[in-house]
Amino acid sequence: MNRINKLLLVVLIILVGLLFYQNKQKTETSVKSVPAIVEPISGTQLNRVTLTTKAAERLDIKTIPVREEWVVSSNRVRKVVPYASIIYDLNGKTWVYTSPETLVFVRNPISVDYIDGDLAVLSEGPQAGTLVVTVGVAELYGIDTGVGK
Repeated sequence: MNRINKLLLVVLIILVGLLFYQNKQKTETSVKSVPAIVEPISGTQLNRVTLTTKAAERLDIKTIPVREEWVVSSNRVRKVVPYASIIYDLNGKTWVYTSPETLVFVRNPISVDYIDGDLAVLSEGPQAGTLVVTVGVAELYGIDTGVGK
């Protein structure tokens, strides 16, 4: 083999090695991270949904505490949540997603007494001060129940 052929062979081996290396890097970086982890809560039929920070940002998750306030139409202090925080399941049951810790969400059953403007007046639900999701509720429900899988 003459010198030029040997040089071409070495260059070819280097190029093939570089292509292999680049392909391996693309494969390793293309592994997708899981945006949410759904874990069953033992003893219930409910799940605990944990989002990554990036997933929560993409969904623009917003929360607000459950409040107790004077409701004129009831003429007494009542527990209220924004109507936007409520999700209805396929059987018509009403739920809110609470956030017991950062990036963690759990679906909780509620009973709505009535709607007063953009507030839902509850007869049953989480304690006052409990954070409920107001933006991203439908997306959390989809993640929680496996919609689209």
